[in-house]
Amino acid sequence: MQDPVRKNDHGRTQRAGTVRSLAILSRGSVDTGGVLMRICVAGLGYVGLANAMLLAQRHDVVALDINPARVEAVNQRWSPIADSEIERFFAEVPLTLSATTDPGTALPGARFIIVATPTNYDATLNEFDTSSIEAVLDQVEVLAPDSTVVLKSTVPVGYSARMRKAYPGLRILFSPEFLREGRALHDNLYPSRIIVSDPGEDAEEFATMLQECAHGPAPVLITHSTEAEAIKLFANTFLALRVAYFDELDSFAMQHNLDTRMLLQGVCMDPLIGSFYNNPSFGYGGYCLPKDSQQLLANYRDVPQNLIRAVVESNQTRQDVIAEDILARNPGVIGVHRLTMKTDSDNIRESSVQGVIRPLVSAGATVIIYEPMIRESSFMGAGVIGDLAEFTSRSGLILANRWSAELQPVAHKVYTRDIYQAD
Repeated sequence: MQDPVRKNDHGRTQRAGTVRSLAILSRGSVDTGGVLMRICVAGLGYVGLANAMLLAQRHDVVALDINPARVEAVNQRWSPIADSEIERFFAEVPLTLSATTDPGTALPGARFIIVATPTNYDATLNEFDTSSIEAVLDQVEVLAPDSTVVLKSTVPVGYSARMRKAYPGLRILFSPEFLREGRALHDNLYPSRIIVSDPGEDAEEFATMLQECAHGPAPVLITHSTEAEAIKLFANTFLALRVAYFDELDSFAMQHNLDTRMLLQGVCMDPLIGSFYNNPSFGYGGYCLPKDSQQLLANYRDVPQNLIRAVVESNQTRQDVIAEDILARNPGVIGVHRLTMKTDSDNIRESSVQGVIRPLVSAGATVIIYEPMIRESSFMGAGVIGDLAEFTSRSGLILANRWSAELQPVAHKVYTRDIYQAD
């Protein structure tokens, strides 16, 4: 009996199961023949650099970035971002990798052009700011129209289809990334899954190329671009939901004077829940979870929902709970130890502790920050102290989203919800 026929959300008729039969490829099922391909990667952030280094093991990769310092760093073989695996690769692994700020050098002749430029959430537009992607597409249209473009920047649902209409002469695919900050290259070498749109030779060739460069096997899903875009947003919003759930469990324990560790242990012994990604914090933050959950909520504008909005709003509620608990202690000078999102990270963008600093400063509390990456004397209305000893001496209470061994001498001053001392 034939599979039933359905219309997909792009208006194309397909048999149920067609995408699935295309989707799961065995490792190496499409042989690239070991041919050295020229690949351009636009953007040298976490996603772009990790992909460039992954592919440069076997192919000729040219990275393109507007930041001369990052370009120089890559050409000198040192990492412009905090990632131990990237640092090790530069030191130990032969890579065919160069970087440039010149599109005319990077783009022509590339088989694939991977776009990994930043797409920050714009609250005014209620959508990601995708202008950096379109700037690259404008250049590709002129300099490399025969190349296949693979978008790896996170985008709104439906964006790739819109770009194919806006740039009818370009082949544009979407391939979401699932990387942890500080473990970007590791998560490319050992991917949980590889997802590429749209069914066809380009998608299969790109997916196989990623498989061949990985150090471990990974399932491959080839689907349509709108589904691939939605997968990325739903995956990260679920992770935000998980963080928010265990943070609210901790808020309940704080309110009722319960042992959070015991609650976590008992709840997470259920194998359907699992004892992972459950360490309380000051909220979710960083490059992906805040903006991706906001974008998914924006994409729900015409769809009834309660849960997605709750995920977004719960983060600020958690930070307000933390701030209120701190203020209730009348701590005097409140110190904030590091603004980075995770241990050994160099990213302070959208870090959750900043959501705690705001209500503290608004309440008139005296706040000082120890953050070696900030050179200014003030940040968010708080003073910045460059010397750790001075910082710990002046602080009556020290906020630490994640525990650090350098706080051990003043552990009695430290306020943290970091139960397991792990990211």
